[in-house]
Parts: sequence; C-alpha cells; structure tokens
Amino acid sequence: MSDVDAALPDVLSHSPVTVIAGAGALVRLGDAASEHGAHRVLLVTDPGIRQAGHVERAVESLRASGVDVAVFDGVSENPTTEQVADGLAFAHAHAIDFIIGLGGGSAMDCAKGINLLLTNGGEIKDYWGEDKPREPLLPMIAIPTTAGTGSEGQSFALISDAATHQKMACGDRRLPREGGLRPRVAILDPDLTLTAPKKVAAAAGIDALAHVIETAGTTRRTDTSRAFTQAAWRRIERALPTVLENPKDAAARQDMLLGAHLAGCAIEFSMLGAAHACANPLTARFGVVHGVAVGVMLPHVIRFNAAGGENPYAVIDPDAERLAAFVDAMLARANVATRLGEYGIKEADIPQLAEAAASQWTAQFNPRPVDAAALATIYRRAL
Repeated sequence: MSDVDAALPDVLSHSPVTVIAGAGALVRLGDAASEHGAHRVLLVTDPGIRQAGHVERAVESLRASGVDVAVFDGVSENPTTEQVADGLAFAHAHAIDFIIGLGGGSAMDCAKGINLLLTNGGEIKDYWGEDKPREPLLPMIAIPTTAGTGSEGQSFALISDAATHQKMACGDRRLPREGGLRPRVAILDPDLTLTAPKKVAAAAGIDALAHVIETAGTTRRTDTSRAFTQAAWRRIERALPTVLENPKDAAARQDMLLGAHLAGCAIEFSMLGAAHACANPLTARFGVVHGVAVGVMLPHVIRFNAAGGENPYAVIDPDAERLAAFVDAMLARANVATRLGEYGIKEADIPQLAEAAASQWTAQFNPRPVDAAALATIYRRAL
C-alpha cells in the first residue's frame, strides 16, 4: 500500500470500488487485474491516450503479470452506439473475460457499454435507465486520465445514440462482485493527467466542480452522499484554482483526481440536477463540450435554486451567491466563454432546448422543481 492509499478518506468505505492511488500507480494494473481473475483483457481507450504512451505502459504491466490484452482505441468524445458496436465486434474476436477503461469519461463509458452488450446482448437502448441487465457483467478496472467525470466510481454509462444524438444513461447498481456495472478497481494516477491538453483538462475540472456542487443539493441526497460531497469539495475547492493556473502542480493534480472520484461516488447516492439537464441538449444539438456546457449553466442554476427560499448547497457553502461567484471565477480562469450566444445559440433555440432539458433524467432531482418554462428562464439568463 502506498502512502497515498493509506491516506484515502474513510468515506470510501461506503463505495464497493477499490481505489489504488498515487503517482506511478499505473504500474500496479497488472497485479490488480490478475488478482481479480483476468486472463484475456479488452483495454478500451482512444488514440490520444495511446499517443501519450499510457496504453503501452498499461499493456506492459498487464503482460508482466501474465495477462493477455487486446487494445480497442476507437473511442472519441461523447461515445456513441456505433463506437460501442465497433468495440463489441472487436471484443468478440478476442474471447475477452475482463475489461479495462483507460482514458477520460468517454473511454470508461464506452468500456461499460461494450460490457453491457458483450454479456447481455441486444442494443444500448435496451439498457437505458436503471438495472436492466439480467446477466452478470465482466469485471472491470477503470483508469481515468482526466480529473472529471468520476465514471470510475459509478454504476452508469452515458452513451449517445449515433442517429438521434440522444444521451442514454444506462445503469446497473448491482455490486461489482455481483456483476454490476461499477468497476472493481479504480486506479488514480495523477501522472496520467499531466498529458491532457489544457482545454481538455480545464473542461474536465469544471465537470468535476459541477458534480460536487450538484450532488450537494439534489432531492435524492443522503447522509452518505453528503459525506462524499464534502470530501470531494475540500479537495476540488483548493485544487482547481491551482491546476487551472499551473497544470503541473503534482499535489493539486492528485487532489483533483481524488476529488473527481469522490464526486463521482456522490452521484451514486444523490444524482445530479438542472445544470446537467441543461447541458446535455447543448452538447447534443450544438456540440458544446460537456464540461463547458455544464459549467456555463451552473452559476445560473445555483442562483435559480437558491432563489427558491433555501440554499440547497449549504453543506458545502452557506452563501449560495459566493458559490456561484466561485464558479464564475473558475470559468474565467479556464478561459471558458460563458454566454450561450458565443456558441451559436439564439433566442429562437431556447424553447426546443428547454423542452429537451425538461425531459432529461437529472431534471427530476433538482432541488427546486423545474419544467420547460423554468429551464427556458435559466437558458435565457445564460444567453
């Protein structure tokens, strides 16, 4: 056990995902996979991660532990049903018994999507929602290369329909040892985040910030989710300003990676809210990067929710306006354009965006009830 492992927060005992953390932790991949019964691994990633050299080092660790590995690198941002189908065909050709997702949220989500179809058949839309799989899934290890989605701690995969661009959240809350969708192991190696392009890292960091803030206030929050949220907030609040200014700060990158993971765990117990509901149509229709889209909407959602008479974010900040201003400051530090008009969105687009946002799953967990009219108001404030 590394010094970082020994210092992991006690709240992680509430998550069934084993965390291996610390600089250079990727070298422990082979042993972790072998301990969980891996013989023939499908490693799901993207070309940028391969180019950065992370895939080569992962494969080296696996083979040193006697584990065979086949690499599928056909993932791109916002993984689609087509990419999952390509990965599935690749997996069938290699008699896979274990899956590894190495990359950002897209690689991890695509790996989960492949796992669903490889073990249960059908199409991704068959698993849209919660607890649709009947058969156990293959064990999985997730290795994030950005501090963002926290997918490595979650039982959901977010896959876009290649034809309609509809994002489908597919969840299986069974424990990993029972064949659920959550990974058995998450490897949090801050050295892997060092190669992320600055814009990618910034968008991921804003996404993690949105996760910790939204989990603080949802109607589904619990005592356990609050504990994860607070542990995540302590790290992200201090680390995000630093990594946006100095991406090479090792301590801040470690804090961000762990904070993003803790926020991902919080989502398991609390879900998300209107900022994510508003963000998904912006990505689907206008191609706005998810982390940017949710960041642009977040200050307006915070102010809307706090205007309902209670500060739903008090567990992390007793002053909701100060919290919204902190998000504004992080967006400015990340050089993110904060007006929807800068992404080509016009007043005429708002009714359709609002209807789409109202149909998003996360809208129902927002602390202040929202419908299409309320969401249109929030969009207009961001216009």
